[in-house]
Amino acid sequence: MFQPRIPVNPLPTGIVTPLVQPTVTADLAPHHTDHAAACNHHHALAPAPIPAPSSAVRLTPAGLAVVVAGGAGAVLVVGTVLVSMLLAVAVSAASVAVCAVVLRSILNGQRRGR
Repeated sequence: MFQPRIPVNPLPTGIVTPLVQPTVTADLAPHHTDHAAACNHHHALAPAPIPAPSSAVRLTPAGLAVVVAGGAGAVLVVGTVLVSMLLAVAVSAASVAVCAVVLRSILNGQRRGR
């Protein structure tokens, strides 16, 4: 009950694989013998391996134009939003300054008795 157990990894297929896998040291490459030279058959060559797809993105000229136009559009939209936010801050600051001047003149007018 208190002895540790090594868990096994159940696969989705239902095959249970132990954690330690035996290693195979046998040579898996085929061995050619001299009797192949006596064979008169024409054997087909093994198909060439298919190159792995490269991770580089290849763009056509039209695709490149779309990417450039999209990037320029994104820059224009972000620039417009930032400029409008800056304009809103400037208008708010100007209105607060005008309110401060008006309040100061009203308070100074009451002190003088007008």
